[in-house]
Amino acid sequence: MASTRGRLARGSAFFLISTTLAAPLIAQSAPEGASMALGTIVLTAEEQIKQALGVSTITEEDLKEQPVVNDVAEIIRKMPGVNLSGTSPSGQRGNQRQIDIRGMGPENVLILIDGKPVLSRTAVKQGRSGERDTRGDTNWVPVEMVESIEVIRGPAAARYGSGAAGGVVNIITKAPENDLLQLGMKFDVPENDQEGATQRYNLLWAKRLNSDVALRFTASYNRSEGDDPDINAETVEGEVCTDRGGNEVACTYPAGVEGVVNKDASLLFSWTPTDTDKVDLEFGYSRQGNIYAGDVLLGSGLSDGGTSLADTLADDGAETNVMERKTFALTHTGDYAWGGLMSFVQYERTNNRRLSEGLNGGGEGAINSDSDWDEAVLDILSGKSELYLDRTVFGRPSALTLGMELRYEKLDLSEYTANGISFDYGNTSADPDQNDPVTEQLNVGLYYEHNIEATDRLTLTPSLRLDWADSFGHNWSGGLNASYALTPEWTINGGIAKAFKSPSLYQMSEQYVYRTRGNGCPYYIDGAGNLDRYSQCVVLGNDNLKPETSINKEIGIAYAGTNGINATLTYFHNGYRDKIQSSTTRLGSYTDGGITYNMFQWDNVPEAVVSGVEGSFAMPLGDRFDVAINGTYMIESEQKIPLDGGATIKAPLSLVPEYTINGSLSWQATDRLTVIPSFTHFGKIDASPYSATTGGANGDLQDRDPYTLWNLAMTYEFDNGFDLSAGATNIFNTSIKRSGDGANTYNEPERAFYVGLTKTF
Repeated sequence: MASTRGRLARGSAFFLISTTLAAPLIAQSAPEGASMALGTIVLTAEEQIKQALGVSTITEEDLKEQPVVNDVAEIIRKMPGVNLSGTSPSGQRGNQRQIDIRGMGPENVLILIDGKPVLSRTAVKQGRSGERDTRGDTNWVPVEMVESIEVIRGPAAARYGSGAAGGVVNIITKAPENDLLQLGMKFDVPENDQEGATQRYNLLWAKRLNSDVALRFTASYNRSEGDDPDINAETVEGEVCTDRGGNEVACTYPAGVEGVVNKDASLLFSWTPTDTDKVDLEFGYSRQGNIYAGDVLLGSGLSDGGTSLADTLADDGAETNVMERKTFALTHTGDYAWGGLMSFVQYERTNNRRLSEGLNGGGEGAINSDSDWDEAVLDILSGKSELYLDRTVFGRPSALTLGMELRYEKLDLSEYTANGISFDYGNTSADPDQNDPVTEQLNVGLYYEHNIEATDRLTLTPSLRLDWADSFGHNWSGGLNASYALTPEWTINGGIAKAFKSPSLYQMSEQYVYRTRGNGCPYYIDGAGNLDRYSQCVVLGNDNLKPETSINKEIGIAYAGTNGINATLTYFHNGYRDKIQSSTTRLGSYTDGGITYNMFQWDNVPEAVVSGVEGSFAMPLGDRFDVAINGTYMIESEQKIPLDGGATIKAPLSLVPEYTINGSLSWQATDRLTVIPSFTHFGKIDASPYSATTGGANGDLQDRDPYTLWNLAMTYEFDNGFDLSAGATNIFNTSIKRSGDGANTYNEPERAFYVGLTKTF
């Protein structure tokens, strides 16, 4: 199988490279008569979709006026339908918050950089409920290098293939159009000395060597310190804690936010051999090393005067995990009289190195060595080739897109600590000496998309996609988006689409065996109809998983007036099917060291549903003021989780607020000075009634109460190339601490002050 995958990957990559390099020749040989006048339509299907209700664009100006501390996720989460949440509703690793679109969870958000997939987070192992100890993939590009960010939600995201069931975030970097040298620095200082400060330095250099060739070099260093290990100690003040024997012991509390050191560099070579073609060759290197703050999988592990390894590593601010990402990409774009062509091939390698972690009981997920490192190596070859054609359909203008996409993934766990498990049960085995440490998956997709101006008022965008993977076979997806102009100002938009997500490599791996001793192990009914309550279990990989699928629907109305007022209101509904999680169906059991373990596998489980309403409103107030507000209300977020005895429990798909409101007022005080007060109000976050720790009903249903964060930003443009930014975040000092109970799963930083200076030559 591995050799077949390798040949398919090499063959598909050769096709993509050949298409890229041959495109200029194809363009030059196209007859002049291929040109076609389309009258009023000028948008490709992709461009039309990007004007749908479920799409937001963050501009370079937005990033200047509302700077982020470390990660562009901080401003992305202010878009309609977007929040930050952990990788699962369990709340474990709660401070590792990532982009969550429409409550579908971070695992269903596809991150792109310049249209190319970023999949480094999938190098991190998954817990039983899908938890990953990862910061996500939005922080591989320094914010100063970003030109714009596209956030695509709902049916419009389905065209992007695996992993886009919730939505897509496309981070677009600055192109080397002109000679440029930009130097910048930024400092963020929290008022609470238990929170970590940030310093960032960056360089952007672009140079046109001649009319056809340009270079771009970027470099950045970003250091955010971790929180003090005792930052959440107050959450257990006054409590009396005992062990299982009833003896009084020191109370433990969960960790704060860990720090991170980012080191990024990239080199882009851009060549325009003709007026219609451009070829980009890019190399990138990034390293993210953490500054440990004491986090463990099960939430509470630190105590005053503690002597555990977690306490020691946190006190030292040790580096306990490192993510290195290396990329090589070749891209061709062509803009011709008859249409356009875009092709790329990208190689992405991620080395995920971590101090080894415990596998059993209360030590599950906690670092158990200060010298033994595990390493997972993820190699991904991805490519795409899209052809854009201007055509007419029944005499109406249209734009047609035909595309092919390839993704080959290989996860190597040869250097990962073996699980110490050896057994044989039927055709299922777990033997680190015999199992293949390498897991591969090849996915090839073909898709069609058509933007049709059916009438002067109605635009239809049908799409169809066929994917084949050597792991699950074929999958059909696609959908229909429509836009109808009621008047020149009012437009109705709607869409329905099927999206999907391939199984992860960890879920299919022979080598990765998730092992626990009691925490969350499912019960089962034995042959005599009795409830068997063995407390130990293992979760094995499954190479027979189906892809997760989602039917995404939305309908809404938009207003764009000549008076500068823009408003939208959208209802969305996502039906989630075949979600992959640890099964409750017992494969069998085995005994190791006198302990009996039940065996389970990753499996597809029944449906989940999310639905809600999102809206936005923006308008000018005179010549110098602009107001903008958006909000999201979650009507429903529910998945059915099977429990012991055949019962099920309903739990949220992800831990996001019941509603979120973002607002800002932009004041152009002078031609050089801009002042922007802004706020975000979060509604109540309901605790999950399901406990991933016990595998049953949650005994602690502590909700997180509503709260509001206020910010103040200021930018000033000097006439000598200097740009100054300054401001304060959380200016009313709302204090939100993580207790690890119920929905209190993360820390919200308190008041902080920042200043940044950029010089452009």
